[in-house]
Amino acid sequence: MRTIDTVSRRSFLVGTASLGALALAGCSPSGSSRVSVEPTFAPEYVQMYGARPDEQFPLPAVDLRQLKPEFFRTEVADPTGERPGTLVVSTSERYLYLVGEGGRAMRYGIGIGREGFAWSGAGEIAMKREWPTWTPPSEMVKRDPTLVQFKNGMPPGLGNPLGARALYIFRNGRDTLYRIHGTPEYWTIGSAVSSGCVRMVNQDVIDLYGRVPKGARIIVA
Repeated sequence: MRTIDTVSRRSFLVGTASLGALALAGCSPSGSSRVSVEPTFAPEYVQMYGARPDEQFPLPAVDLRQLKPEFFRTEVADPTGERPGTLVVSTSERYLYLVGEGGRAMRYGIGIGREGFAWSGAGEIAMKREWPTWTPPSEMVKRDPTLVQFKNGMPPGLGNPLGARALYIFRNGRDTLYRIHGTPEYWTIGSAVSSGCVRMVNQDVIDLYGRVPKGARIIVA
């Protein structure tokens, strides 16, 4: 009787050990039950890029996983040396700086013109529009005839290429046809993808719009 009890106890212990090994194998990193860890973001950025239900066309929140942290809006030491109130677009860095007081600047991530569409120079912000209508230039329509349907303008909305705000760049009193504007494609920030305009996250261009008066000087380099 004692021998049978001993054998049974040994069998139980071996079986338990085997089950434990299987359980550990199932939780190992190489197993199919791997749990992915979602990135976390500081509350101020979650709020900064959160939904804007108060807008004419309510804006959804930005998926911060699709926007590189180096392009989050932030205040920095002014690297431009320009006078306060000046907008400086650094195409090489993919940043727009709004020069402030005391050697500080607000820095925004941007998308810029792709090869063959980039430009540089100085001008001024002659007009500002909330939820603007987009009218493709004739040169753009020639490249893409499907855009002829918008020859009289695309109504504002979440799918409009100009996004929630637009600042119109003039030079010597003439429209350059270049804009600083929002984009629904915020994942393109940091890239050279536009037809020359300066793209911004909609939440960022709304912030910039409220800070920049008509007539502000802009430098694109």
